[in-house]
Amino acid sequence: MFVPDQGDQMTTVITQAADQATYQRPGSAIAAASDRWIFVFMAVFFIVITLTGFIPDSFKLLAAVDSGERPPLPLVLHVHSVLMGSFLLLLLAQATLAANGRLQYHQRLGVAAVVLAPAIVVAGFILVPTLYHQTWDGLQMAPAEAQSGLQSLLRLIDNIMLLQLRIGILFSLFIMIALLARKRDPGLHKRMMFLAIAPALPAAFDRIAWLPNTLPESPLSPDLYVLLAVAPMFIWDLVRTRTVHKAYWIWLACMLPTSILIHILWDTDWWHALAPRLVGV
Repeated sequence: MFVPDQGDQMTTVITQAADQATYQRPGSAIAAASDRWIFVFMAVFFIVITLTGFIPDSFKLLAAVDSGERPPLPLVLHVHSVLMGSFLLLLLAQATLAANGRLQYHQRLGVAAVVLAPAIVVAGFILVPTLYHQTWDGLQMAPAEAQSGLQSLLRLIDNIMLLQLRIGILFSLFIMIALLARKRDPGLHKRMMFLAIAPALPAAFDRIAWLPNTLPESPLSPDLYVLLAVAPMFIWDLVRTRTVHKAYWIWLACMLPTSILIHILWDTDWWHALAPRLVGV
């Protein structure tokens, strides 16, 4: 997933060597090894964030279903979880193969990204209205004393939909850029694969109870946690190359306008009127 797929093997070796050459400095064996393993670290980092946020939350959800406090979880939620988990594991496998120089296996396994990425997007755009309708239906059937809480929850879901739309659109865009760059620019390719998944990680950060959080009042914390997620890779690149790789400029050019738009629309009456119509309510 991080280097060219099957084709001219000499081109693969040359492009990978050129990407690594930007890092090399004499007398630093540890740094040279880290150049190969920083992306493995990033994959593990993303997985740890995801597990820390979602494992406790999943147990709470299942307990609520068992106790009858909430309806059963929709099938599409399980499908989406499996797809996202598979993508993170694929990211780790591909980074590890590339770090070990197992390019042939890396290239073969990379085909899975072409299948997983569209499936994640489709499942996500099915999941959002499914969960919205589940809460809406609960509001219609709830007793009067419970309706106030459900209405507040629905307004929060309206706002969270802004973040979900950003994830779906930018994930698709960044993955497309990454896949198109895999032959001509492996450095851009591998960075964009990580930058594509980073906007989704606040979903895990926001479930870690001991972390500071600005929700539901403001979407500031999700934006800051996205930056935190990519910080190790960005700092390493900056220290080793003394420049900002173009992948980060592309990413920022897409993230910044969408963040501004989200902050403008957050909790406005206009958005609360539009959001239900977008999901067919």
